[in-house]
Amino acid sequence: MSQHHQRDCIEILIEKARGGQVSRRTFLQAMGLLAAVPLALRSGISWAADKPLVVVNWGGDALNAFRSAWTDSFTKSTGIPVRIDGAGPTEGAIRSQLASGRPSWDVVDVDSYSAMTLGRDKVLQPLAYSVVQRDLVAPSLSHEHGIAGYLFSYVIAWDSQKFGDNGPKDWTDFWNVEKFPGKRTLYKWMNGMLEAALLADGVAAEQLYPLDVPRALRKIDELKPHVLSFWGSGAESQQLMIEGEASMGAIWHTRATLLHEDSGGRIKWGFDHAFLNASSWGVLKDNPAGTAPAMQFIQHALQPAGQLKLFEALGNGPSNAATQQLMSAEQREINCASEANMKKQIFLDTQWYADHYSSTLEQYLTHLSK
Repeated sequence: MSQHHQRDCIEILIEKARGGQVSRRTFLQAMGLLAAVPLALRSGISWAADKPLVVVNWGGDALNAFRSAWTDSFTKSTGIPVRIDGAGPTEGAIRSQLASGRPSWDVVDVDSYSAMTLGRDKVLQPLAYSVVQRDLVAPSLSHEHGIAGYLFSYVIAWDSQKFGDNGPKDWTDFWNVEKFPGKRTLYKWMNGMLEAALLADGVAAEQLYPLDVPRALRKIDELKPHVLSFWGSGAESQQLMIEGEASMGAIWHTRATLLHEDSGGRIKWGFDHAFLNASSWGVLKDNPAGTAPAMQFIQHALQPAGQLKLFEALGNGPSNAATQQLMSAEQREINCASEANMKKQIFLDTQWYADHYSSTLEQYLTHLSK
């Protein structure tokens, strides 16, 4: 799932550049980073003698966000060169790296449940918690093979021109088409949508897991006549809401923030009954740069200063709660990981998703196509 969210973050940065919120110099710095690798190869630098640490994310302007938040400062403090690979660390790509016998990746940014699955299959190595301070994040944000680098949420957004300030307060309201008439939009890739359906069907939050998938799909069937689109990208969800085609949507909080700004406050949203998810750092088994620098990088990426920079660039919530002390009151209000906002939300169950994601997603997509 987070591969879609991370690609969405790239789109957001592009939008900021077009809107003048990101300077030309900052934008070009990312291009400079990409140009540096072939230049170094032409100049005869031997990577074998001094291997760069390869950190893999989702490409585009996310390269610049990671560089600003983490890699420049890591190289400056340790002397370890870092290259960001934007190829996209899907589960399949990570497995292919290891299967090739000559992996070129070191640290990957993956869904927490994917890190758990890949660790169980011995594709990722256990994190060295003698180096990485596990207590920098909440206990629920780490496991043997992954530790959260940032968080993001699925929230309810609504059009106040249709519902005023008294929009839907929970998922029961979201399903109530008599009280709140109009078209909806839901997420195509399942995460949080099954939970929303079960809450709307009367399941208590503390009794959600294990998810009753057939019951959730039946509840989604009730709403399907009123669902204009199951969005697959953040840009799509934003367009549906800003143009008024959908009066209500289950969307990423980063897009909801942009919608509120771009609509002059017409599109409203909140963290009440939202769903929190985390993306985690993982390290490939037998990674070429070695275990030690990979673990050093992860430890560096958990520090508040860098996490604040990522929040300012992408809107993703810091996994280290100490980052809140560096934030303004306005920033804390839209930080999905702030203490106040976390209390309003439900955390997606990493273990359940690790055990059931692939088979359940297939059921979900098949059901939507009927």
